[in-house]
Amino acid sequence: MESNSKLFDMHSKRKAMNNTHIQVKNLNAYYGRQHALKDVNIEIPKNQITVIMGPSGCGKTTLLKTFNRFFELNEDVKLTGEVLVDGENIYAPDVDVTEVRKVVGLLAQRPTPLPMSIYDNVAYGMRIHQMKSDRVEYKKSVRHYLEIAGLWDEVHKRMHDPATSLSIGQQQRLCLARGLAVEPEIILGDEPTSALDPISSQNIESRLIELKKDYTIVIVTHTLRQAKRLADHIIYMYMGEVMEAGPAHDVFTDPQHERTRQYLEGLF
Repeated sequence: MESNSKLFDMHSKRKAMNNTHIQVKNLNAYYGRQHALKDVNIEIPKNQITVIMGPSGCGKTTLLKTFNRFFELNEDVKLTGEVLVDGENIYAPDVDVTEVRKVVGLLAQRPTPLPMSIYDNVAYGMRIHQMKSDRVEYKKSVRHYLEIAGLWDEVHKRMHDPATSLSIGQQQRLCLARGLAVEPEIILGDEPTSALDPISSQNIESRLIELKKDYTIVIVTHTLRQAKRLADHIIYMYMGEVMEAGPAHDVFTDPQHERTRQYLEGLF
């Protein structure tokens, strides 16, 4: 997906032979005195599902939220180092944070539908960014993104009902449609199925697998089985450090770090 921002001008910034979409360099993050991320250096490939995994409290969500600058919404935080999207540091002083969050969307643990209709939830971001010229274009786009999220057939006769009238699984797919509607390049998921029943979880997983052909997807999960189902690329974290990162098959079958091996064997 292409952005109108100079920061994310794909034609001038991307290198055709470079498969890296997000690059993290010497990243350190602090909550007050707590050193949450320690010298993180990773590369996240384009058009793949990267799964960040590790024990509770290891820094997975903190790392994820540095990719769209949600980290700085917390109080008393500090960050050093760089996070580059398409080669541009999103923490540079002249960067438009709103544009970053348009390009890098977030699907949260629990669905957060806006207090408005199903239709208006999907159209909201497009209206804010003035992405369409008339009502017909908005209607076409709302349908398009609901279809991508696998929700259109279930809601097309009730588009003006409150979004909160949907089941929690439907609400999560609605939030996915809402995020896609502003045409991001990257989708972040912070344990996006943890609040869902198994069938709804399967729906979200299926959508993510389909979407990776057009988007770069980064997921935090605490479920090893889910990581094995979804991941093309793995980042394994422990105590704020990246212990291991690489293709999922390599990490799962031949982990190079003892901490990774212990985690995969369920020893902690």
